[in-house]
Amino acid sequence: MKYDLVVIFEHPEWQKPLFEALQRRGTRFTAVDLKAGCFSDSELPLAPVYFNQASPSAYLRGNVRAVPFALSLMRSLAYIGARVINGADVFALELSKSAQASLLRQLNIGTPNSVTFNDVGTLRSRNDLRFPALLKPEQGGSGARIELIEDLSALERHIESHPETWLPDNLLLLQEFVPYDQEHGIVRMEFVGGELLYSMRVVTHGRYNLCPSPICNPGNSEVQGACEGSQAAPPVEFYPFEAPTSAVEAGKRIIEAAGIEIGGIEYLEGLDGRRVFYDINANSNLRPSIGDHFGIKPFEKVVDYLEEVIERVNDRAI
Repeated sequence: MKYDLVVIFEHPEWQKPLFEALQRRGTRFTAVDLKAGCFSDSELPLAPVYFNQASPSAYLRGNVRAVPFALSLMRSLAYIGARVINGADVFALELSKSAQASLLRQLNIGTPNSVTFNDVGTLRSRNDLRFPALLKPEQGGSGARIELIEDLSALERHIESHPETWLPDNLLLLQEFVPYDQEHGIVRMEFVGGELLYSMRVVTHGRYNLCPSPICNPGNSEVQGACEGSQAAPPVEFYPFEAPTSAVEAGKRIIEAAGIEIGGIEYLEGLDGRRVFYDINANSNLRPSIGDHFGIKPFEKVVDYLEEVIERVNDRAI
């Protein structure tokens, strides 16, 4: 084959550090832009290894077609035997907050209680709703359309006045709101090849857009983030953090069960003493400044892993 690796992507700015690292390494790769494309089963695969960098938040940037195209492409690749890193099953999990909650529950890992619905009226007969609660889209991304809801009447009014809340798939969640120390923030752990790359604290200042990419959250009030999910609030702050061993082990269990090879896990420490995991990400926008603190170059570590996978696949083909 002409290439050893294909990166499928939708957000070009997010991919620049990865592409630059691949170019420095001399990796034979090409990129497939999911925003507009086509493929034939008779022409696939273009390389023995594909790396999925699709994002659930593509619809926020007007790229509604990217997600179904990515799923179709990856499912087709799986049937013809290509090695897909973070393939269709992993991506489907990333697209579904309800499935993530069920996985965490099955693993007996603390997670907020959630109710998934496609009609507000169905919630009126439930006696297990607790308010305030977070309203989230089933297919999230960049903190889009997350709202703190005080009661069921407020939920009804919000959805009536903001019908776009149902986008992109007409499924929503009411998720238990877990108060936590706002000054400490939440914790995000990044994993590559099943091992912790680094962890960091993220102080949100009320934002729900926690995208780690410097292009989206520069961490500088003088620079406007490019992410569509940005909110008018002080900049999100990112700090290196040594996650407790128990949290790291829980993160490892999650990514192993999910089949994630490169991804991020988010959790918070509630004021009630609970540690709750609430977000599973197969698309990691790594933050170089955090890597610098730990003496690593995050995207070089990703390329190390990609090349290991390419070598293993090529060895089996001989």
